[in-house]
Formats: sequence, C-alpha cells, structure tokens
Amino acid sequence: MRKGVDIVERARVLLLDAAPGELLGRELERLLGHGLAVTLNLRRVADPAGARTAWAGLVDFTDFDPFDEASLLAETVQDGLGHHAVKSRAGVPLRAGFLAAATDTGLANRLRVIGRAGAGTDHVELAAAVRHGVTVTHTPGSNANAVAEFALAQLLALTRDLRSHDDTAHRGEWPAPAVPAVELAELTLGIVGLGRVGHALAERATALGMQVQVLSRRRADALVTQAPSLAALLATSDVVSLHLPLTPQTRGLVGREELALMRPGSILLNTARGGIVDERALADALLDPAHPLKAAAVDTFLHEHAAFASPLFGVPGALLTPHVAGMTRSAMATAAVRCADQIAALLAGRPHGVPVVT
Repeated sequence: MRKGVDIVERARVLLLDAAPGELLGRELERLLGHGLAVTLNLRRVADPAGARTAWAGLVDFTDFDPFDEASLLAETVQDGLGHHAVKSRAGVPLRAGFLAAATDTGLANRLRVIGRAGAGTDHVELAAAVRHGVTVTHTPGSNANAVAEFALAQLLALTRDLRSHDDTAHRGEWPAPAVPAVELAELTLGIVGLGRVGHALAERATALGMQVQVLSRRRADALVTQAPSLAALLATSDVVSLHLPLTPQTRGLVGREELALMRPGSILLNTARGGIVDERALADALLDPAHPLKAAAVDTFLHEHAAFASPLFGVPGALLTPHVAGMTRSAMATAAVRCADQIAALLAGRPHGVPVVT
C-alpha cells in the first residue's frame, strides 16, 4: 500500500521509473515545484529505503514491476484513484489495455498525459492513446550527444579489436595483430537517419577525419555526402550506423538482403531501436565466414528488460550492450527535468512548444 500525505486534490503523476541516483532528487524537486502530486515507484530505485526517508510526507510511494503488465494494470486501478499523468524513462510498454484502464470513467483521476524522459515513443500504443484522449510527449535530442559518443565508442572498440586485446592481455599473452588495424580516416561512415543523434555523430566522425555519407530526408550539410539510397549507402560504407525511430516504415529495414549488400569487412552499429534490424538475419550473417559483414555493435533489441532475449547472444563478432547509449549524467538530467516541465505544461493546458507525438 502507498504511504504519504493526502495529495489527491492536486494533479497526480506516477513515476514508473524515476531518474537514477542523485538525479532522483532533481526530478522530484522539479515535479513538486510545479505543484504536482507525485507517486514514486520504488521498484527501480537503487536505495528505496533512503528515498522513503528523504521524501516521506512529500510524495507517495508504491513498489511494483512496471514491465509486468498485470502489475501495471493493478496499480492503475488501485483504490480507484488513478493518475493524471505517468512518466517513463526506460520505455515501459503502455498498450491498449493499460490506456483503457487508466482512462476509465470510474477512476477519480483519469490519465491525460504520458511523458517519456528520452527520445522515442514506440513503447506507447499511439492509436489507443488518441482514442482515449491521452497526450504523449517525449524529450527528443536530450541524449543526442551521449548516443553519438557511444556509437563512436562502439566503432573504436570494433575497429581496434579492443575486446580481443583485452582477453589476451588478461591471459598474460603478448601476440602481434595478425592484420594491422585501420585508422578512422581510412574509413567511410554511413549514417542512416540525420536527426539530432545522426547529426551529432556526423560532426564527431568528420572531426576525426572519417568520410561521412548519410541517408536522410533532411538536407545534409557540406561536410557530408548524401547517399541516393539505402542500398548505395550499404554498399559503399565501411561502417553503417543506424539512427532512426521505430515506425511501420523502418521496422525490419535491415534484413538479409540489406546485410548482403554491405562491404567485405564492414561493421554495423545500432543504437536506435531493436526492431529496425532483423536480429536473426544479423546473427546468421556474423556466423557465416563468407558473409561480408565482419562485426556488429547492438545496444537496442526487439525484446528488452525482463523479456531480454536475442539470437545474437553468444555470437562472435557481436558486441552487445543493454540499451545504455543515452545513459550519461548530463543526458538523463536534461531528459528528466525537461519531461517534468512538459508534463506540467500539458496538465495545465499550456501545450505551446511541447513536443507531442500522434
């Protein structure tokens, strides 16, 4: 059961997964500063006892797994109260069943706003949100620098074979590389999607001497080349980095046929969304010694969190990370504070300037 002050009369916000560590305080202070009543889910808080002590009397508390749909639905209708807004950081799936329950007329407070502290809203069933009159907002660009830096880290780790060198050094071995590594200035980087992240990566890669080409509906600047098609970009890039939202048009964009077009010895990077790449096809490509693809770095997967599973598990040449590209202190602080401001503005009927997804 929740414990805390009676804050039912104010607009109620449920933090499904709060900002981590010291950023939790900044997020709560921002929400409370807007006069909102906050319910903090402690399940993903590193120090739940400390959070209870620090914020007792200021916020309500709950404790449930937001990625478990049954638990989420139970929390939604608990005591018949409901919440005017919910905030997610890690992309908790908010599907039609949740949206129907959270906007039920029997609740004292019906859901009006969903906020994502991060870029992308593919975790929300947008058609259902529209049907139930729920506004969906997120914080595009808040983690652009962080993700661009991470993509560069993936690139360097694979082109310089850092994992293999680390393994041999830990075994006390001192082998010479069988084939000398290439420098970044010798490589062409193909970027699919020139949004904020893609643009940030293009700037950094160009500064490091790489030739950069992009595939985007946006006009590329003078420092990069515009590729005429995805096939052309894949066939002429040594490294391909994906920076697209997950939409019906981009789902499965890179499959067996596309992977077969890539240059011999090429590398694929995905810090965008898991569904953009066919993971089974990618695993098969990496397991095939005759395939042109040499390696891949994947930070986003079709199934994540409690459902985390992939055909790429254990595949040599696959560098896997658990969706952490955007998790820097600066990026997460920006996203948390911006999301709090946007939720407050929408609840107050001030949508001007707030990014809304339909």
